Amino acid sequence: MVLASCGGGGTSGTSTSGAPTATTPTPTPSTTAAGCTLRDRQDWALAQLREWYLFPDTLPTSLNPAAYTTVDAYIDALTATARAQRKDRYFTYLTSIASEDAFYSSGSSAGFGFRLSLDSTGRRVFIAESFEGAPALTAGIDRGAEIVAIGTSVSDLRTVDAIITAEGSNGVTNALGPSTAGTTRVLRITDASGTRNVTVSKADYSLTPVSSRYGAQILNDGGRQVGYINLRTFISTADPALRSAFASFRTAGITNVIVDVRYNGGGLVSIAELMTNLLGANRSTSDVIDYMAFRPEKSSNNVTAFFAPQPQSIAPTKIAFIGTGSSASASELVIAAQIPYLRSNAALIGTNTYGKPVGQIALDRTACDDRLRVIAFALQNANRQGAYYDGLASIMEASCQAGDDLTHPLGSPLESSTRAALDFLAGRSCASAITADAAGGLSAQASRVTLSAPPMELLSPERPDTVQREVPGSF
Repeated sequence: MVLASCGGGGTSGTSTSGAPTATTPTPTPSTTAAGCTLRDRQDWALAQLREWYLFPDTLPTSLNPAAYTTVDAYIDALTATARAQRKDRYFTYLTSIASEDAFYSSGSSAGFGFRLSLDSTGRRVFIAESFEGAPALTAGIDRGAEIVAIGTSVSDLRTVDAIITAEGSNGVTNALGPSTAGTTRVLRITDASGTRNVTVSKADYSLTPVSSRYGAQILNDGGRQVGYINLRTFISTADPALRSAFASFRTAGITNVIVDVRYNGGGLVSIAELMTNLLGANRSTSDVIDYMAFRPEKSSNNVTAFFAPQPQSIAPTKIAFIGTGSSASASELVIAAQIPYLRSNAALIGTNTYGKPVGQIALDRTACDDRLRVIAFALQNANRQGAYYDGLASIMEASCQAGDDLTHPLGSPLESSTRAALDFLAGRSCASAITADAAGGLSAQASRVTLSAPPMELLSPERPDTVQREVPGSF
């Protein structure tokens, strides 16, 4: 059973990092259901929710599964009350065991390998980020480029404006085709090099959690050295990359750090706790990272994670966390863990975060390749702060609003959020603080990212898969 804390869910898993991990909950023995019919799977999902759901009082006393044609629709109906209370915004869902295991272990998926931002008012789509080793970057498509038109060939290109006008933002998702290797599209791209048609095919690739181009850097800010780390997602392969980055920071004597999780939807709690330990060289082993609390009758599974400084750990005096409405769960856990210790020396830069202080367990029905992600535990920092369903702005002691500037690379001192983070670390003034309603608390289908101009949101399908939940906006 894997524990996670992510945009669409939350997971805790085993780790070879030495970071504290949650215990594996032990389910109550029950008779194994037979078959994988729709009703079998619905009944199984209901039984798991009755046993594990963090908000059992919100589940309907009776709900006829025959009224629902999919397991997903039935689960959504069962969790509707918790969703209306903003406690479970589609965080409980059914996914594939095989596809999720592939993602969490290596970041494997099929796609173009870019992340898309939507300007819904202007009906435009931009590349927020392209991933190394994936088709889009190989084809020369990178951050800041605009997709003007989409087609299966040059002869049937449709403008993005026309697609959104006719079908809404989900029309763009449909136009990009299924997430299967070999799916080919012609994209009309506009960037600094001009406008051109690019033919690109989706392929299997493994996501690099820390970009080899800009993911870990030491920035020079007027003679002051600042460590910059950008983590795309909390997956197992982030372990060596994070250790390598922080080892370089330690060697350089870095005490001021920018942690950029602006697009990070979450992932494994074990990796979140590793990252927190890498920021905790001066913490003692009696200092608390987080409390993980299940519902009362499952309290035997509760875990308190304590700091365990690593050989690569640094002792930061100030940290600037770059976040947005797409920064969720494990990302928020890393930020919240620093508040009790750094207080106003830990700042949120950008916009408010998503607001997901809960996590999931994975319950598997292997015969059907079904993995039910169930919200089963709440997360709190050492101060017992954990009810930030409207985002972290409500509990941060320092913050500064900033945009996501697509005209500059991530990690560039010229990029708006990175510049604001450097200003905070240097003690320079901030234009305005982030308010609790600035960006957090959006639906799972639209995690808002406020840009310099115009306002944007990461594009997400109506039913995001595991990769799109953990790496918002990815296609």
